[in-house]
Amino acid sequence: MANSKGRRRRFGTIRKLPSGRFQARYPGPDGVVRPADDTFATKGEAEDWLTLKAAELLEGDWIDPDAGEILIPDYAATWVEERPGLRPKTVKNYRSLLRRQVAPHLATVTVGELTLARVRRWRKKLLDSGTSEITTAKAYRFLRAVMNTAVDEGLIKRNPCRITGAGSEDSPERPVLSVAQVYALADAAGLRYRALILLAAFSSLRWSELAGLRPEDVDLDACTVRVTRQLSKPGVDPVFGPPKSRAGRRVVVFADLIVTDLRKHLGALPDGAPLVFTSPEGMALSNTNFRRRVWLPALAAAGLSEIHIHDLRHTGNQFTANAGANPKELMARMGHDSPRAALIYLHSSDARQRALAEAVAKTARSELAKSKKFKIAKPSGTRKARRQDDTSKP
Repeated sequence: MANSKGRRRRFGTIRKLPSGRFQARYPGPDGVVRPADDTFATKGEAEDWLTLKAAELLEGDWIDPDAGEILIPDYAATWVEERPGLRPKTVKNYRSLLRRQVAPHLATVTVGELTLARVRRWRKKLLDSGTSEITTAKAYRFLRAVMNTAVDEGLIKRNPCRITGAGSEDSPERPVLSVAQVYALADAAGLRYRALILLAAFSSLRWSELAGLRPEDVDLDACTVRVTRQLSKPGVDPVFGPPKSRAGRRVVVFADLIVTDLRKHLGALPDGAPLVFTSPEGMALSNTNFRRRVWLPALAAAGLSEIHIHDLRHTGNQFTANAGANPKELMARMGHDSPRAALIYLHSSDARQRALAEAVAKTARSELAKSKKFKIAKPSGTRKARRQDDTSKP
């Protein structure tokens, strides 16, 4: 639309301030007139800025500058609460990262104010304050996920978390125990938890899966354990949930050399016991309490250090890999989802899984025999007959 002098009326308005600088304002799609965040040295700069705003409105790229006024800790807390399908442990981890790594440093920063430079300074503060690289990477990934949602909701144009490699972590290689060390730990843990240590190492189950096992999940004749759930929250009223992933619902074949220990353990359970492994008070196992009361003393007694409970799962995985398992077979045993879609069409047979478990048992027996320190049980006639029956099936 042209004015009386024939010049096209520009989008928005520009006025010269007493300071000599220029202020630009424009009407948003909601009719509210908004000024630029800063003033301009020349009228031409103000006109250029208005031209960019007009293009944003025309192309649908305009972002309401007031939309990002919510503080980052508040927005992140709401993000965690409204995130669908998060497991209790994940929620706990997110809240911890928010409370310890994000909120203390970005408490007064709004979603719209977070810039790449601010993210870079925040990350550096974490590292300089002694926060580990692993925790810093986790905090960065959490903040990046939160800000991705802010982009999706139209609060900001672009995610400011764009530091190359900041979300990656180089975890140190975890130790692998020898068979003799596993048995030494099992001995040191005592009769109540001996079977737990052995099953953890020779089945590669997660701690939460072991803590959620029921007596009916263990088949001693078939040397299998069925995983259908995991312990999400211990305590007086424990909470159980589905396995960590779809592949986590599985049947795992374990080495038959631990059957005798499992049989003694199951036989000692009271009638109607809901769980295979519990605390002395009969409650669902707490990882923290088990580590303090059982694990650390057992490590000291066995002459070991810097070993985590999860390292038993890592050890079992290495036992199976050494026995000749291929990546797909390891994934099936560990309950991992495929990293590549093509692997969906590959399957690990029950016969192969049983052969792997038997190979682990054979190797373990050989190592234990060399140590001359541990008594081992020979396969029973029933199990031998069952294996022969399995191999005869098509």
